[in-house]
Amino acid sequence: MDDLKAKYLDQIAAAADEAAIEEVRLAAVGKKGEISLKMRELGKMTPEERQVAGPALNALKDEINSALAAKKVALADAALEARLAGEWLDVTLPTRPRRTGTIHPISQVTEEVMAIFADMGFSVAEGPQIETDWYNFDALNIPGHHPARAEMDTFYMKSKGDERPPVLRTHTSPVQIRTLEKHGAPIRVIAPGRVYRADYDQTHTPMFNQVEGLAIGKDISMANLKWTLEEFLSAYFGKRVKTRFRASHFPFTEPSAEVDVQCKWEDGKVTVGEGDDWLEILGSGMVHPKVLQNAGIDPNEWQGFAFGIGIDRIAMLKYGIPDLRAFFDSDLRWLRHYGFASLDVPTLHGGLSR
Repeated sequence: MDDLKAKYLDQIAAAADEAAIEEVRLAAVGKKGEISLKMRELGKMTPEERQVAGPALNALKDEINSALAAKKVALADAALEARLAGEWLDVTLPTRPRRTGTIHPISQVTEEVMAIFADMGFSVAEGPQIETDWYNFDALNIPGHHPARAEMDTFYMKSKGDERPPVLRTHTSPVQIRTLEKHGAPIRVIAPGRVYRADYDQTHTPMFNQVEGLAIGKDISMANLKWTLEEFLSAYFGKRVKTRFRASHFPFTEPSAEVDVQCKWEDGKVTVGEGDDWLEILGSGMVHPKVLQNAGIDPNEWQGFAFGIGIDRIAMLKYGIPDLRAFFDSDLRWLRHYGFASLDVPTLHGGLSR
Protein backbone atom coordinates (compact mmCIF):
# COMPACT_ATOMS: atom_id res chain seq x y z
CA MET A 1 0.00 0.00 0.00
CA ASP A 2 2.78 2.42 0.85
CA ASP A 3 4.44 1.83 -2.52
CA LEU A 4 1.13 2.51 -4.39
CA LYS A 5 0.49 5.62 -2.32
CA ALA A 6 3.94 7.05 -2.95
CA LYS A 7 3.79 6.18 -6.65
CA TYR A 8 0.53 7.94 -7.41
CA LEU A 9 1.07 10.91 -5.12
CA ASP A 10 4.35 11.58 -6.94
CA GLN A 11 2.59 11.32 -10.33
CA ILE A 12 -0.16 13.70 -9.19
CA ALA A 13 2.39 16.21 -7.95
CA ALA A 14 4.25 16.01 -11.27
CA ALA A 15 1.11 16.45 -13.44
CA ALA A 16 1.36 19.67 -15.47
CA ASP A 17 -2.21 19.95 -16.77
CA GLU A 18 -5.70 18.47 -16.50
CA ALA A 19 -4.99 15.89 -19.19
CA ALA A 20 -2.10 14.48 -17.14
CA ILE A 21 -4.27 14.45 -14.03
CA GLU A 22 -6.91 12.45 -15.90
CA GLU A 23 -4.30 9.90 -16.97
CA VAL A 24 -3.22 9.40 -13.35
CA ARG A 25 -6.84 9.06 -12.23
CA LEU A 26 -7.56 6.36 -14.80
CA ALA A 27 -4.37 4.48 -13.94
CA ALA A 28 -5.09 4.56 -10.21
CA VAL A 29 -8.84 4.58 -9.52
CA GLY A 30 -10.41 4.16 -12.95
CA LYS A 31 -12.45 1.03 -13.76
CA LYS A 32 -9.26 -0.78 -14.74
CA GLY A 33 -7.00 1.22 -12.43
CA GLU A 34 -4.44 -0.48 -10.20
CA ILE A 35 -6.19 0.35 -6.93
CA SER A 36 -9.59 -0.64 -8.36
CA LEU A 37 -8.23 -4.02 -9.43
CA LYS A 38 -6.79 -4.63 -5.98
CA MET A 39 -10.19 -3.85 -4.45
CA ARG A 40 -11.73 -6.54 -6.64
CA GLU A 41 -9.27 -9.05 -5.16
CA LEU A 42 -10.88 -8.60 -1.74
CA GLY A 43 -13.40 -11.28 -2.67
CA LYS A 44 -10.65 -13.87 -2.89
CA MET A 45 -9.31 -13.12 0.58
CA THR A 46 -10.23 -14.71 3.89
CA PRO A 47 -12.45 -12.73 6.24
CA GLU A 48 -9.47 -11.95 8.44
CA GLU A 49 -7.44 -10.65 5.48
CA ARG A 50 -10.39 -8.51 4.25
CA GLN A 51 -10.68 -6.87 7.66
CA VAL A 52 -7.14 -5.57 7.24
CA ALA A 53 -6.88 -4.96 3.48
CA GLY A 54 -10.38 -3.48 2.95
CA PRO A 55 -10.06 -0.38 5.18
CA ALA A 56 -6.49 0.18 3.94
CA LEU A 57 -7.56 0.14 0.28
CA ASN A 58 -10.55 2.45 0.92
CA ALA A 59 -8.31 4.88 2.78
CA LEU A 60 -5.80 4.79 -0.09
CA LYS A 61 -8.53 5.38 -2.68
CA ASP A 62 -9.91 8.34 -0.70
CA GLU A 63 -6.44 9.86 -0.30
CA ILE A 64 -5.70 9.52 -4.03
CA ASN A 65 -9.08 11.09 -4.96
CA SER A 66 -8.47 13.96 -2.53
CA ALA A 67 -5.02 14.55 -4.00
CA LEU A 68 -6.47 14.52 -7.53
CA ALA A 69 -9.14 17.09 -6.58
CA ALA A 70 -6.62 19.34 -4.84
CA LYS A 71 -4.30 19.21 -7.85
CA LYS A 72 -7.17 20.17 -10.19
CA VAL A 73 -7.95 23.20 -8.02
CA ALA A 74 -4.28 24.17 -7.95
CA LEU A 75 -4.00 23.93 -11.74
CA ALA A 76 -7.17 26.02 -12.17
CA ASP A 77 -5.84 28.67 -9.79
CA ALA A 78 -2.53 28.74 -11.63
CA ALA A 79 -4.32 29.15 -14.98
CA LEU A 80 -6.37 32.02 -13.58
CA GLU A 81 -3.25 33.72 -12.22
CA ALA A 82 -1.58 33.39 -15.60
CA ARG A 83 -4.65 34.82 -17.35
CA LEU A 84 -4.89 37.73 -14.93
CA ALA A 85 -1.20 38.45 -15.44
CA GLY A 86 -1.65 38.46 -19.22
CA GLU A 87 -4.97 40.33 -19.36
CA TRP A 88 -4.57 43.70 -17.69
CA LEU A 89 -5.66 47.22 -18.37
CA ASP A 90 -3.71 50.36 -17.73
CA VAL A 91 -6.33 52.52 -16.04
CA THR A 92 -4.14 55.57 -16.50
CA LEU A 93 -4.71 55.49 -20.27
CA PRO A 94 -7.14 58.10 -21.66
CA THR A 95 -10.74 56.89 -21.96
CA ARG A 96 -12.61 56.36 -25.20
CA PRO A 97 -14.70 59.28 -26.46
CA ARG A 98 -18.08 59.22 -24.76
CA ARG A 99 -20.87 58.22 -27.12
CA THR A 100 -24.35 59.53 -26.43
CA GLY A 101 -27.32 57.47 -27.59
CA THR A 102 -29.88 58.99 -29.94
CA ILE A 103 -33.65 58.76 -30.22
CA HIS A 104 -35.07 57.01 -33.29
CA PRO A 105 -36.96 59.37 -35.65
CA ILE A 106 -40.16 57.31 -35.24
CA SER A 107 -40.05 57.75 -31.46
CA GLN A 108 -39.31 61.45 -31.81
CA VAL A 109 -42.09 62.13 -34.31
CA THR A 110 -44.56 60.15 -32.19
CA GLU A 111 -43.69 62.42 -29.25
CA GLU A 112 -44.11 65.48 -31.47
CA VAL A 113 -47.56 64.31 -32.62
CA MET A 114 -48.67 63.60 -29.06
CA ALA A 115 -47.44 67.01 -27.89
CA ILE A 116 -49.42 68.82 -30.59
CA PHE A 117 -52.67 66.93 -30.01
CA ALA A 118 -52.30 67.13 -26.23
CA ASP A 119 -52.44 70.91 -26.62
CA MET A 120 -55.79 70.44 -28.40
CA GLY A 121 -57.17 68.33 -25.55
CA PHE A 122 -56.58 64.85 -27.01
CA SER A 123 -55.49 62.04 -24.72
CA VAL A 124 -53.55 58.93 -25.82
CA ALA A 125 -55.22 55.51 -26.09
CA GLU A 126 -53.58 52.14 -26.71
CA GLY A 127 -54.76 48.67 -27.71
CA PRO A 128 -53.50 45.19 -28.67
CA GLN A 129 -51.53 44.63 -31.86
CA ILE A 130 -53.13 41.19 -32.35
CA GLU A 131 -56.80 41.91 -32.98
CA THR A 132 -59.98 39.96 -33.51
CA ASP A 133 -61.73 40.02 -36.85
CA TRP A 134 -64.56 41.93 -35.18
CA TYR A 135 -62.54 44.88 -33.89
CA ASN A 136 -60.29 45.13 -36.94
CA PHE A 137 -63.01 44.86 -39.61
CA ASP A 138 -66.66 44.23 -38.62
CA ALA A 139 -66.97 46.91 -35.95
CA LEU A 140 -65.51 49.42 -38.42
CA ASN A 141 -68.18 48.67 -41.03
CA ILE A 142 -65.72 46.90 -43.36
CA PRO A 143 -67.73 44.31 -45.35
CA GLY A 144 -66.62 40.72 -45.84
CA HIS A 145 -65.82 41.24 -49.54
CA HIS A 146 -63.62 44.31 -48.95
CA PRO A 147 -60.09 43.99 -50.46
CA ALA A 148 -58.50 44.92 -47.11
CA ARG A 149 -59.68 41.57 -45.73
CA ALA A 150 -57.89 39.54 -48.42
CA GLU A 151 -54.90 37.44 -47.39
CA MET A 152 -52.74 39.30 -49.91
CA ASP A 153 -53.17 42.48 -47.83
CA THR A 154 -53.62 41.24 -44.24
CA PHE A 155 -51.56 39.02 -41.94
CA TYR A 156 -53.90 36.38 -40.52
CA MET A 157 -52.85 34.17 -37.64
CA LYS A 158 -53.75 30.56 -36.84
CA SER A 159 -57.32 30.14 -35.61
CA LYS A 160 -58.65 27.88 -32.87
CA GLY A 161 -61.21 25.42 -34.19
CA ASP A 162 -63.97 27.09 -36.18
CA GLU A 163 -63.24 30.59 -34.86
CA ARG A 164 -62.30 33.30 -37.31
CA PRO A 165 -58.53 33.79 -37.21
CA PRO A 166 -57.11 36.82 -35.39
CA VAL A 167 -55.11 39.34 -37.40
CA LEU A 168 -52.14 41.61 -36.93
CA ARG A 169 -54.05 44.89 -36.84
CA THR A 170 -54.03 46.73 -40.16
CA HIS A 171 -54.71 50.12 -38.52
CA THR A 172 -55.13 51.56 -35.04
CA SER A 173 -58.86 52.14 -35.60
CA PRO A 174 -59.74 49.12 -33.36
CA VAL A 175 -58.35 51.18 -30.47
CA GLN A 176 -61.10 53.73 -31.15
CA ILE A 177 -63.79 51.05 -30.81
CA ARG A 178 -62.29 49.65 -27.62
CA THR A 179 -61.92 53.14 -26.12
CA LEU A 180 -65.52 54.09 -26.96
CA GLU A 181 -66.77 50.83 -25.42
CA LYS A 182 -64.81 51.51 -22.25
CA HIS A 183 -65.26 55.26 -21.78
CA GLY A 184 -68.26 56.21 -23.95
CA ALA A 185 -68.87 59.72 -25.30
CA PRO A 186 -67.88 62.54 -25.36
CA ILE A 187 -64.28 61.63 -26.12
CA ARG A 188 -61.18 63.03 -27.76
CA VAL A 189 -58.26 60.62 -28.24
CA ILE A 190 -55.38 59.74 -30.52
CA ALA A 191 -54.14 56.16 -30.97
CA PRO A 192 -50.50 55.86 -32.06
CA GLY A 193 -48.91 52.46 -32.62
CA ARG A 194 -47.56 49.77 -34.92
CA VAL A 195 -49.74 48.34 -37.69
CA TYR A 196 -49.15 45.57 -40.22
CA ARG A 197 -49.95 45.12 -43.92
CA ALA A 198 -48.53 42.80 -46.58
CA ASP A 199 -46.66 45.41 -48.60
CA TYR A 200 -42.97 46.20 -49.13
CA ASP A 201 -41.24 48.81 -51.28
CA GLN A 202 -39.52 52.20 -50.97
CA THR A 203 -42.58 53.81 -49.34
CA HIS A 204 -44.25 50.74 -47.77
CA THR A 205 -43.13 48.16 -45.21
CA PRO A 206 -44.97 45.16 -43.70
CA MET A 207 -44.83 46.88 -40.30
CA PHE A 208 -45.19 50.63 -39.96
CA ASN A 209 -46.45 53.23 -37.50
CA GLN A 210 -49.71 55.12 -37.56
CA VAL A 211 -51.65 57.55 -35.43
CA GLU A 212 -55.42 57.82 -35.61
CA GLY A 213 -57.56 60.47 -34.04
CA LEU A 214 -61.15 60.40 -32.81
CA ALA A 215 -63.37 63.18 -31.48
CA ILE A 216 -67.00 62.51 -30.52
CA GLY A 217 -69.40 65.14 -29.21
CA LYS A 218 -72.88 66.58 -29.57
CA ASP A 219 -72.21 68.98 -32.44
CA ILE A 220 -68.78 68.16 -33.90
CA SER A 221 -68.67 68.79 -37.66
CA MET A 222 -66.38 68.60 -40.69
CA ALA A 223 -65.39 72.20 -39.93
CA ASN A 224 -63.90 71.04 -36.63
CA LEU A 225 -62.05 68.26 -38.46
CA LYS A 226 -60.64 70.69 -41.02
CA TRP A 227 -59.43 73.13 -38.34
CA THR A 228 -57.87 70.34 -36.27
CA LEU A 229 -55.87 68.91 -39.18
CA GLU A 230 -54.77 72.33 -40.45
CA GLU A 231 -53.55 73.30 -36.97
CA PHE A 232 -51.75 69.99 -36.55
CA LEU A 233 -49.96 70.14 -39.92
CA SER A 234 -48.90 73.76 -39.41
CA ALA A 235 -47.58 73.03 -35.92
CA TYR A 236 -45.80 69.87 -37.05
CA PHE A 237 -44.08 71.33 -40.12
CA GLY A 238 -43.36 74.62 -38.35
CA LYS A 239 -45.06 76.85 -40.92
CA ARG A 240 -48.53 77.56 -42.20
CA VAL A 241 -49.40 74.68 -44.52
CA LYS A 242 -52.20 74.93 -47.06
CA THR A 243 -54.45 71.89 -47.26
CA ARG A 244 -56.93 70.54 -49.78
CA PHE A 245 -59.79 68.17 -48.91
CA ARG A 246 -60.91 65.74 -51.63
CA ALA A 247 -64.01 63.59 -51.42
CA SER A 248 -63.18 59.92 -50.94
CA HIS A 249 -64.66 56.73 -49.51
CA PHE A 250 -63.81 54.80 -46.36
CA PRO A 251 -66.20 52.24 -44.85
CA PHE A 252 -65.87 53.71 -41.36
CA THR A 253 -66.52 57.39 -42.20
CA GLU A 254 -69.29 59.19 -44.06
CA PRO A 255 -68.65 61.68 -45.58
CA SER A 256 -64.97 60.85 -46.13
CA ALA A 257 -62.10 62.98 -47.38
CA GLU A 258 -58.47 62.57 -48.28
CA VAL A 259 -56.27 65.49 -47.32
CA ASP A 260 -53.53 66.91 -49.54
CA VAL A 261 -50.85 69.38 -48.47
CA GLN A 262 -49.19 72.06 -50.53
CA CYS A 263 -45.72 71.05 -51.71
CA LYS A 264 -43.07 71.49 -54.35
CA TRP A 265 -40.86 68.89 -56.08
CA GLU A 266 -37.29 69.85 -56.78
CA ASP A 267 -34.44 67.50 -57.80
CA GLY A 268 -36.47 64.52 -56.69
CA LYS A 269 -37.10 66.00 -53.22
CA VAL A 270 -40.40 67.22 -51.83
CA THR A 271 -40.81 70.30 -49.64
CA VAL A 272 -44.09 70.70 -47.74
CA GLY A 273 -45.69 74.14 -47.40
CA GLU A 274 -44.25 75.61 -50.60
CA GLY A 275 -44.87 75.45 -54.35
CA ASP A 276 -47.88 74.69 -56.51
CA ASP A 277 -48.13 70.90 -56.21
CA TRP A 278 -50.19 68.77 -53.85
CA LEU A 279 -49.32 65.61 -51.90
CA GLU A 280 -51.88 63.24 -50.35
CA ILE A 281 -50.99 62.82 -46.69
CA LEU A 282 -53.92 61.31 -44.73
CA GLY A 283 -57.51 60.07 -44.73
CA SER A 284 -60.34 61.43 -42.62
CA GLY A 285 -64.09 61.88 -42.30
CA MET A 286 -67.13 61.90 -40.06
CA VAL A 287 -67.53 58.66 -38.09
CA HIS A 288 -70.08 56.37 -39.75
CA PRO A 289 -73.28 55.90 -37.66
CA LYS A 290 -72.86 52.10 -37.81
CA VAL A 291 -69.39 52.39 -36.27
CA LEU A 292 -70.86 54.39 -33.39
CA GLN A 293 -73.59 51.79 -32.95
CA ASN A 294 -71.06 48.96 -32.92
CA ALA A 295 -69.18 50.77 -30.14
CA GLY A 296 -72.34 51.20 -28.08
CA ILE A 297 -72.83 54.91 -28.88
CA ASP A 298 -76.20 56.34 -29.97
CA PRO A 299 -75.62 57.99 -33.40
CA ASN A 300 -78.80 60.04 -32.97
CA GLU A 301 -77.23 61.79 -30.00
CA TRP A 302 -73.52 61.78 -30.80
CA GLN A 303 -71.36 62.48 -33.85
CA GLY A 304 -67.71 63.15 -34.54
CA PHE A 305 -64.72 62.83 -36.81
CA ALA A 306 -61.79 60.46 -37.25
CA PHE A 307 -58.51 60.59 -39.17
CA GLY A 308 -55.45 58.44 -39.76
CA ILE A 309 -51.87 59.54 -40.44
CA GLY A 310 -48.76 57.50 -41.19
CA ILE A 311 -46.07 58.50 -38.67
CA ASP A 312 -43.29 57.11 -40.86
CA ARG A 313 -44.62 59.07 -43.84
CA ILE A 314 -44.68 62.46 -42.12
CA ALA A 315 -41.26 61.74 -40.56
CA MET A 316 -39.86 61.19 -44.07
CA LEU A 317 -41.43 64.42 -45.31
CA LYS A 318 -40.24 66.59 -42.44
CA TYR A 319 -36.71 65.27 -42.06
CA GLY A 320 -35.90 64.41 -45.68
CA ILE A 321 -35.58 60.64 -45.25
CA PRO A 322 -35.83 59.11 -48.75
CA ASP A 323 -36.44 55.40 -48.04
CA LEU A 324 -38.95 54.04 -45.53
CA ARG A 325 -37.11 50.69 -45.28
CA ALA A 326 -34.12 52.41 -43.66
CA PHE A 327 -36.24 53.00 -40.53
CA PHE A 328 -35.99 49.28 -39.74
CA ASP A 329 -32.44 48.43 -40.89
CA SER A 330 -30.85 49.02 -37.44
CA ASP A 331 -27.95 50.85 -39.10
CA LEU A 332 -26.14 52.85 -36.40
CA ARG A 333 -24.65 55.21 -39.00
CA TRP A 334 -28.16 56.05 -40.22
CA LEU A 335 -29.43 56.53 -36.68
CA ARG A 336 -26.52 58.81 -35.74
CA HIS A 337 -27.31 60.91 -38.82
CA TYR A 338 -31.09 61.10 -38.42
CA GLY A 339 -31.42 60.42 -34.67
CA PHE A 340 -32.32 63.02 -32.06
CA ALA A 341 -30.63 63.98 -28.82
CA SER A 342 -32.00 61.99 -25.91
CA LEU A 343 -32.90 65.17 -24.03
CA ASP A 344 -34.63 66.77 -27.03
CA VAL A 345 -38.17 66.37 -25.68
CA PRO A 346 -40.65 68.05 -28.04
CA THR A 347 -43.14 70.49 -26.50
CA LEU A 348 -45.21 73.25 -28.05
CA HIS A 349 -43.97 75.93 -25.69
CA GLY A 350 -40.35 74.75 -25.96
CA GLY A 351 -40.52 74.00 -29.66
CA LEU A 352 -40.62 70.83 -31.72
CA SER A 353 -37.58 69.35 -33.42
CA ARG A 354 -36.54 70.94 -36.68
